[in-house]
Amino acid sequence: MDTDKKSFYQLLNKQLVELLRGERNLLTNLSQFSAFMNACLEDINWVGFYLSQPDNDLLLGPFQGQVACVRIPYGKGVCGTSAENKTIEIVHDVDLFPGHIACDSRSRSEIVFPIIIEDKLIGVLDIDSPSIGRFDQSDAEGISILLATLIDSTDF
Repeated sequence: MDTDKKSFYQLLNKQLVELLRGERNLLTNLSQFSAFMNACLEDINWVGFYLSQPDNDLLLGPFQGQVACVRIPYGKGVCGTSAENKTIEIVHDVDLFPGHIACDSRSRSEIVFPIIIEDKLIGVLDIDSPSIGRFDQSDAEGISILLATLIDSTDF
């Protein structure tokens, strides 16, 4: 991981631990996390959660940014692909991603993380940027650490 990004994400994680300390409520912590990420990450225009539903759809959860798609089927778009494959998806240019769902035409790149607890998909964390190539492997590693802190601090 890039040394500067590693230090940046380590600092964010220390702040996140304190932000979430003493509260385990799902809605509260997802809301706090999305607001925290929106305030701390540069060059993003949307950050939030889609939560897994029994019908293999993702339903919009707490987020920061413009209005968003409400329901995304597994396997559709970047979020649905991450949910179906249970993989982190880094998309450098959303226009080149087959089946991309354009909830906000200003978004040009995207990173999505599956949230998996005890082998069960809980949902995904989705972050969009108005810049092509905004996210890389260092971001994936750093944000994964933050997401692990969220999971450890929350009753899902």
